Amino acid sequence: MKGPTGGNRTGRKLGQKIRKRGKIKASSRRWLERHINDPYVQRAQLEGYRSRAAFKLLEIDQKHGILSGARRIVDLGSAPGGWSQIAARVTGSTDAAPKVAAIDFLEMDPVPGVAFLQMDFLDDAAPSALIEACGGAPDLVLSDMAAPTTGHRRTDHLRTMHLCEVAAYFAVDVLNTGGHFLAKTFQGGTEAALLTMLKRSFTSVIHVKPPASRAESVEMYLLAKGFKGKPADDA
Repeated sequence: MKGPTGGNRTGRKLGQKIRKRGKIKASSRRWLERHINDPYVQRAQLEGYRSRAAFKLLEIDQKHGILSGARRIVDLGSAPGGWSQIAARVTGSTDAAPKVAAIDFLEMDPVPGVAFLQMDFLDDAAPSALIEACGGAPDLVLSDMAAPTTGHRRTDHLRTMHLCEVAAYFAVDVLNTGGHFLAKTFQGGTEAALLTMLKRSFTSVIHVKPPASRAESVEMYLLAKGFKGKPADDA
């Protein structure tokens, strides 16, 4: 799966401007212009994905092969559902026999083959509910969770890193041997203790930034491949 290059595949003209009308702020107008002119946004609409984020997962998979062989997938922070769409397709999940469980505290329109839980992943009941929803231990845990921003960069980084850490420990608790873990993080460093734990539990741990992730964005993804099992002192 190649990302958009040299224009777009939608037939929509790039470089469109938002008219200056009403009380729309200049910053909001610039965001809207960037959004409607984003070739990934346009391609997502053309190909039926709910968000441009779908291409981040597809690009990571193209290079690192994390979707191949996944029989069950858990999608954390799933709304609006782009990653869930891909997960349902690669697992052959159906509504009658779901193999994908997704969770978000936001609403998400139903995705065929995906068991969706509208609840906070930090709720104590969430982990067991997810495993029950997808019918067993997953081969892949995905997390695109990010804390609501406060405008204070350091605070936002720490809050999202906490979600990444909780997702990582969940993955280590539930993954099948050989499984993979992918989670959003921010530039600025993953906590050393978390990296140490993951390196003991997986054969490979790296940071990746797919082309679909905007260059100016501080987001990155933490990818842990080849789950070896929980470390002996954590078991």
